[in-house]
Amino acid sequence: MKKSKMTKLISVMMLSTLALAACGGGGKTDSTGSSTGGKKASGEQLFRVVVQQEMPSADLSVATNTISFSALNNVYEGLYRLDENSKPQPAGAIEMAEKSEDGLTYKFKLREDAKWSNGDPVVAADYVYGWQRTADPKTAAEYAYMFELVKNGADVSAGKKGLDELGIKANGDHELEVTLEQTTPYFDYLLAFPSFFPQNKKVVEEQGKDYATKSEASVYNGPFTLTDFDGPGTDTEWSYTKNDQYWDKDTVQLDKIEVKVVKEAPTSLNLFQDGQTDDVILSGELAQQMADDPQLVIQKEARTSYLEFNQRDADSPYHNENLRKAISYSIDRDAVVDRILGDGSIASTGLVPEGMSFSPKDNKDFAEENKGILKSDKEQAKKYWEAAKKELGIDSFKFDIVGDDTDSTKKILEYIQGAVKENLDGVDVTVTNVPFTVRLDRGKNGDFEVIMGGWGADYADPSSFTDLFVTGGAYNRGRYSNKEYDTLVQDSGKKNAADPEKRWDDMVQAEKLILDEMGVAPVYQKAEAHLRNSKVKGVVAHGAGATYDYKWTYISE
Repeated sequence: MKKSKMTKLISVMMLSTLALAACGGGGKTDSTGSSTGGKKASGEQLFRVVVQQEMPSADLSVATNTISFSALNNVYEGLYRLDENSKPQPAGAIEMAEKSEDGLTYKFKLREDAKWSNGDPVVAADYVYGWQRTADPKTAAEYAYMFELVKNGADVSAGKKGLDELGIKANGDHELEVTLEQTTPYFDYLLAFPSFFPQNKKVVEEQGKDYATKSEASVYNGPFTLTDFDGPGTDTEWSYTKNDQYWDKDTVQLDKIEVKVVKEAPTSLNLFQDGQTDDVILSGELAQQMADDPQLVIQKEARTSYLEFNQRDADSPYHNENLRKAISYSIDRDAVVDRILGDGSIASTGLVPEGMSFSPKDNKDFAEENKGILKSDKEQAKKYWEAAKKELGIDSFKFDIVGDDTDSTKKILEYIQGAVKENLDGVDVTVTNVPFTVRLDRGKNGDFEVIMGGWGADYADPSSFTDLFVTGGAYNRGRYSNKEYDTLVQDSGKKNAADPEKRWDDMVQAEKLILDEMGVAPVYQKAEAHLRNSKVKGVVAHGAGATYDYKWTYISE
């Protein structure tokens, strides 16, 4: 019997899920799961890609989002690079680090043939400068918090210690030494993440405030160089061009990747069917309609989309737990992923996505640990709303949800708007859809009541999510705060960092607490339904970290 389109889509999604779990946070490569091994490129080596949002920043120290990180991962390179199976492998380093017995000191030997695209050698001082620039409070980098793992990182980013006291030093041009504050099980993955890549001090200083604002205002050390980029947050077309200075250029077979921003899925599909592009993202009915197409690829991501409630002001109504729960319990997450998205995304069971991290004791998926807390229950939602009204002294309530202006987000927020209004008598909801960069700014500045945001894992560990919502955290946009939560997260990163089972339990209990209080309301784990031209081979997609790597991609006519 022929499978229905929805059944086939779900089957493809399950295969992708297995790939994500098997890779420990990685993803599948292309529709056949193949990479470049043993195959030859043929025809014009041009790959044309559609993305849904503008690139907010091309600056390694400033970037914070998936679009930027995927771009930066292709035009720069760190000590390590995630391979086709999402495992860290030597890249800027010639071999894996020599580690001290206590796990605090890492020593690296760097490639002597690594160069910047202007011909400058990539040396140890470039890593020192790049890390210091991101940790420097003058840079105001939101990702500076990641360097708190490095010796003195917290004090450096707080301006209490000088940049030269950060735990990284160059021992000559090709030897690098890093000292950590505490044992960090996932540190190897961070070394393959753009925030930890080197930067060319001479070029940064020469360009000044113009640095990385256009493709010509930087130099690159990755498989490709950024080209045709005219401005962060506004440019809708840019490209990656093969870097002839790259140490491993013989592996790179693509000559160019052209990127175009298209926010409407029907337009993207038309471009694909007209042969004007090779890779597009579909959602909803379009994804279901194309479920039988052999060029359909489902890529599941270690990314959770969630609602945050603005609790920044002391008199904010969102301090009321029952109000938060009433809104969350009104949302049928299965309806969101099945009827609205239809792209292989799955309903969230918690904050941490499934298929990414597994218990050191029994290999249990973290997503199973607190399953059952997050649910839809219309009657329970009404009870929470009645309790909230009494506690807040109100009979009605109106609020606005801010979200991106993509087709899928618009439809999700329209659904949430209708569900809340239907289930909670006296509640009115408006929706404000804005461009991606505007949504990021409004979240950062607290210019929202409720906001639909999300987080993609920077590395394959639950802490990539639990760390977000500590009191005062840079990405805690709604300013949720709970001292017990803070203690659990702190213990997982310090006190119990060297005890895998205790550390795991700390993170499980932290997630349970924030879900019990509905400090944030997870909605779905993102997957992307792509139509990708069958002649395109070897696209590597990572579930955690920078999503795409085109180093091994090629065209086979």
